[in-house]
Order: sequence, then C-alpha cells, then structure tokens
Amino acid sequence: MIYRVIIQPNAEAELEAAYLYRYERAPQEAARWFAGFVEAINSLAQFPTRCPLAPENGHFAEEIRQLLYGTRRNVFRILFTIRGDTVQVLHIRHGAQQYLYEE
Repeated sequence: MIYRVIIQPNAEAELEAAYLYRYERAPQEAARWFAGFVEAINSLAQFPTRCPLAPENGHFAEEIRQLLYGTRRNVFRILFTIRGDTVQVLHIRHGAQQYLYEE
C-alpha cells in the first residue's frame, strides 16, 4: 500500500524555521539537509508503521509515531499519525526539544 503524505501547517513552519536556521550558517549545507529531510518525509509513503511509537504516544488519543532524521546533536523527530491511507505529519522537533503533551 502506498500512503498519501500530508504535512500539516505547524510541521511546515517548524521545518522552514529549522531550514532558515541552518541557511544562515551554511547555505549550501542547508540545501542538502533540506532535500534529505524532504526525502525522509516522503519515505513515509511506504511502510510508515516501520517507525516506532513516539514518546508522546501515551498522551494523545491517536497513535503518534516518529521518524528520526539526522545524526548526533542534529537529530530531528518527524512526528506523524496514520489515518487510513494517509500519513499526517504533525510536527517536526529537534531531538533536544521537550516532548509534546496534549493540553
């Protein structure tokens, strides 16, 4: 099965902020990083259940999974849920950020 991947506005804004932060420091590296990040998100179209449940999973009504992108201190967590044949990318968080909790 091939899933449709939808990036929610919050996640788009978070990805853009991460890209701009990198772009200010190293423009060429930022472009490569962004292309790889988009490729990682698009990989969720196939077998999104390969990704483990996120630490936040127990705090939300829906199942929340995460895909890690990056290495060492530059790891980002792509938080998503699967709804039928659609993967909804909810948030993009740096690995050092606190976990999300439903309010």
